[in-house]
Amino acid sequence: MGLDENVYAELDRLLTPTDALRLTRFPGEWPERQPVHTCYVPADAVVPGVAQAWGAAALAALDEHGLPDLGLDPELLDEVEPRVRFKLATEPVEDLRVDAEDGYRGSPDLEDDDVQHAAAVLADDRAAGTAPSSVGIRGKSLEGPTRHRGVRSLDVFLGRLGGSRVVVTLPKVTDVEQVRAFLSVLDALEAAHGVAVDLELQIETPQAVLGPDGTASLARMVHIAGPRLTGLHYGTYDYSAALGIAAAHQSSDHPAADFAKQVMQVAVAGTGAHAVDGSTNVLPVGPTEHVHAAWQLHARLVRRALERGFYQGWDLHPAQLVTRYAATYAFFRAALPAAVARVGAYLDRNDGGVLDEPATARALAGVLVRGLDCGAVDEGEISAAGGPDRAVLDKLAGRRPGGS
Repeated sequence: MGLDENVYAELDRLLTPTDALRLTRFPGEWPERQPVHTCYVPADAVVPGVAQAWGAAALAALDEHGLPDLGLDPELLDEVEPRVRFKLATEPVEDLRVDAEDGYRGSPDLEDDDVQHAAAVLADDRAAGTAPSSVGIRGKSLEGPTRHRGVRSLDVFLGRLGGSRVVVTLPKVTDVEQVRAFLSVLDALEAAHGVAVDLELQIETPQAVLGPDGTASLARMVHIAGPRLTGLHYGTYDYSAALGIAAAHQSSDHPAADFAKQVMQVAVAGTGAHAVDGSTNVLPVGPTEHVHAAWQLHARLVRRALERGFYQGWDLHPAQLVTRYAATYAFFRAALPAAVARVGAYLDRNDGGVLDEPATARALAGVLVRGLDCGAVDEGEISAAGGPDRAVLDKLAGRRPGGS
């Protein structure tokens, strides 16, 4: 060997600080399960048992209209539908956001009362054990005309809700300085109400994606927000409208949407935060042919998002839960056999038809973990197929310790 030990020492001296900084900036996968959706309910429409009400409405729609052709193999559909029904009856809403922004239609004079009432209802649901595992509020933006009103609604909501953890969604972000300024507001809210606050940023403006200096604003926002940030949520219609896309073509599968979401995806990679798909405003209501058409569209968009690595999206109507879970469960159940086989081969160091690298094995384990989290698959099924137990899958998937 011709190299002196000083060469190695100098290499470590130069790069050890970079190693530590990288681990701080990119700590890895969030330790808790990621919800498959976020359901937005206007502040003036929150009722006691709201999650169960959504589940009951979804089941009623399924009973009335039946599932249309969603492009699924009949055998897979037979596996999925009973699980969807069970999910709708037991945990229909994984993540709920009280909306005090665009979806709220109440009078400004009534917003305090509506937000406080919504918080009180959710506090009672939490005490009764019927609230979703994740709840929060979307206030108004930090633009001048809505800044104070938005923060006030957060204050009112957190003051009445209580509990241990709440998610706050900041919409229509346009500048990294808004994120920086908002962190001090969240600190003050935590101190005032004794509630831990997670942050989501809603990506609805072109300025949030690309700054005036030509840099990716999203990356700066993510790292300014730091460990508070749990996700970047794509706003389908505001973003499309800001680009001048005609209303008839505003959709989460538009090429402009794909560009923004891919930047979101790159910006959060490795940070623990998630890139979250947007919504469709085509609702499954009315006669059966209209419901079926809306379900087919929604299922296609959910499946498309899953294929592109977006494991969470928005649902705006109870009946959308039917195809949220049908498409999600079908995706994970279809992936189960190959994922179990390839994870097993990787762990056993067996040569098979596919030579998987550690990063691919991590992605395969991640699919199985996500399927377990949402109820698409069971641990017994993975074990019966020759797969490892949950603890091994969590470790292989890179999930940080501390999750459920």
